[in-house]
Amino acid sequence: MRFATSASIVALAASSFVNAAPIRRAAAPQDLLVLTFAHVLEQFETQFYTQALAKFQVSDFTSAGFADANVPIQQFTSIQSDESTHTDILASTITSQGGTPLTNCTFNFDSALVDVPTMAATARIVENLGVSAYLGAASLLSDPVLLTAAASILTVEARHQTVLNILSQGSAIPQAFDIPFTPSQVLAVASSFISGCDLGIPANPTLSITNTGSVGPGTSLTFSSAAINGSTDGLSCQMLVGGAPFAIVLPLDQCVVPNGINGPVAIFVTSDPQPLLNNVRDQATNNLVAGPTIAFIDTSPEDIAELARGASPSGSPTPTTASSTTTETLTPAEASAVLSSAGVPQPSATDASASVAVPPPSATGSSDAGSSDESATPTSGAVVVDGFTSVPASA
Repeated sequence: MRFATSASIVALAASSFVNAAPIRRAAAPQDLLVLTFAHVLEQFETQFYTQALAKFQVSDFTSAGFADANVPIQQFTSIQSDESTHTDILASTITSQGGTPLTNCTFNFDSALVDVPTMAATARIVENLGVSAYLGAASLLSDPVLLTAAASILTVEARHQTVLNILSQGSAIPQAFDIPFTPSQVLAVASSFISGCDLGIPANPTLSITNTGSVGPGTSLTFSSAAINGSTDGLSCQMLVGGAPFAIVLPLDQCVVPNGINGPVAIFVTSDPQPLLNNVRDQATNNLVAGPTIAFIDTSPEDIAELARGASPSGSPTPTTASSTTTETLTPAEASAVLSSAGVPQPSATDASASVAVPPPSATGSSDAGSSDESATPTSGAVVVDGFTSVPASA
């Protein structure tokens, strides 16, 4: 009975979505391309949760530190249902617009489903990526009806994002704005999980953070990418946060996380120091060498995140196993010196609530970037998945 009811609701929602579309004519080719890309991304999300829920049992969630395994399982199940509904409705809409849904993609998440902590960190990536994808595609849709329909999916993806932020012990809503990605930037992250189909959109070269310890303000980041061949002369590290008009730019070998960041940071490598605009329509994408990758810098603990993990709000976070680390974390004075030498003005406050400083377009740099062992296990509770780093907030 429950399945029949759910199926009826899905059918009704799909019918409403399709009927709302302007079926009097075929969609513009670019609109169809955007819908097809969104459909593949929804399949990507659906398959991730389907495979995760099929693999992990209650005991796996308990071992991962959840006092009540039903909390994450219930949320993952609900999100999987939403993503499946989005997939079905987008397929119907593409057909109604004269297109053919792309259904021959294969999704392999083996590297992300090794254990529950890695899976949960990946889920956070998936939802942040979904939000960035829909946000970045808004300027590409010419049909206002389709744009409104896509926006109705975006708002739900943002709710998923908040749930996963909480389950990952990050801030529920870490920033007042999200970061838009172009389709090529989305594929820089997602393409490693997708094969067997051609979306007609080139993927940016992937970028991985190779630090093996926790990442936070003052951490000097190191990277790996097939697009960075040998010398890094003239290459820049660009860090983009939600709401900033343009990126913080530093020499690649002096890519230090500044104070004042809480939540996701999109990181790019570019061939010049011209700051990337936080505006996908006018971004100088011709200068992109690799990325984005994202570091989740969780510097503002919240009671709700501790409650979701079963810890007392006033108590200590879930304990993690400590071990040695090769991550270089500078002192505040050293970090400020590096940032200042690159022309980045520093916020007056040093706590996580301080505003992020925005650099002038004159930062430059050269020399070879350092590198750490990518296969090393992150410490201090950090989880790295395909270059994304999730670091729990400090007690």
